[in-house]
Amino acid sequence: MTDFAATRALFHIPDGVIYMDGNSLGPLPKAAKERVARMMQDEWGGQLIKGWNSAGWFVQPRRVGDRIGKLIGAPEGTVVMGDTLSIKVYQALAAALELNPRRRVILSDSGNFPSDLYMAQGLTELLDGGYVLDIVEPEEIEEAIDDTIAVLMLTEVDYRTGRLHDMKALTEKAHEHGVLTVWDLAHSAGALPVDVTDAQADFAVGCTYKYLNGGPGAPAFIYVAPKYADRARPALSGWMGHEAPFAFDLDYRPGFGIERMRCGTPPVIALTALEAALDVWDGVSMDDIRAASIGLGDLFIREVEGRCPELTLASPRSGTRRGSQVSFRHEQGYAIMQALIARGVIGDFRAPDSIRFGFTPLYLGEADVLKAVDTLADIMANRLWDRPEYHEKAAVT
Repeated sequence: MTDFAATRALFHIPDGVIYMDGNSLGPLPKAAKERVARMMQDEWGGQLIKGWNSAGWFVQPRRVGDRIGKLIGAPEGTVVMGDTLSIKVYQALAAALELNPRRRVILSDSGNFPSDLYMAQGLTELLDGGYVLDIVEPEEIEEAIDDTIAVLMLTEVDYRTGRLHDMKALTEKAHEHGVLTVWDLAHSAGALPVDVTDAQADFAVGCTYKYLNGGPGAPAFIYVAPKYADRARPALSGWMGHEAPFAFDLDYRPGFGIERMRCGTPPVIALTALEAALDVWDGVSMDDIRAASIGLGDLFIREVEGRCPELTLASPRSGTRRGSQVSFRHEQGYAIMQALIARGVIGDFRAPDSIRFGFTPLYLGEADVLKAVDTLADIMANRLWDRPEYHEKAAVT
């Protein structure tokens, strides 16, 4: 059994704060500060440019990628780190389209993260050949998969509601119709058991600053199924993905396997922070994480519905049908969340009317959930959200 009291001690949570926004940005692992400071002092400071070899900076994207791979069921050597999630979506989608050249339709749903859709829209506009992006409601995805689709591109967990797609079942149907799959695991990796090998996913991408606690702007990852490792052509042919980057050839030759999905120079400081964050997972059972997360979410739903009837549940009621987050709707959702944050209960708001709460057992327990509901109930019962300062929209919600 995972000792969640021990994992909680590994994170810095400010006094008086109940942190329920790990689905957007994970908190600081205490070890990351010392690890990054040591890297900057001893490696960057002491070794200077020699660090690319002597400190292993050059191979860091693969080394960290293999650690991510263990959390998503990927074989060694099939995951690499670097760049942002949007860039990795672009790489995966472009490669998948080229592998299915006789089709022109990308299928996605309205619950996909907008940036993924933006990448797809931009790519279809750039490509010459009548490519289109077809967006349907999440409930309509399975029926919409047919022989006209080139690529199915989905986020496994809906960022708004936490609704969970069945990755294995949808991938199986996609393959029956000759469709390749690109799965965004941004709200899955570190939140629930993922097995891209068992699901036979073709491509998968994800960020590391949510449940993996890598820090703001932490680098993204990309997975390519072994059967496509040496066939998938990187649309962004950066020098780190070259077969021989330090030969400085004027012509691009893609590297071997997952190495070809590297693009620019790796963010060594950010990767070092992420490596420290990944140490938290040593000895942690993903099944334990999942069971505890569902329990916390179920408790929250029961208590909120019993005490805050003005709020409407936006997430699936069944814990097995949602990720590690719960959303409620209210027309004054933004102001309600600002009032909560002012009282030390941190979640977030998603337009037009949803307040979101993440349930990460690594540092959140039942007592936190009950106290958060006490605060929310007080805010709702006494309309404490209805203050001018809580209605002023900030740049980030």
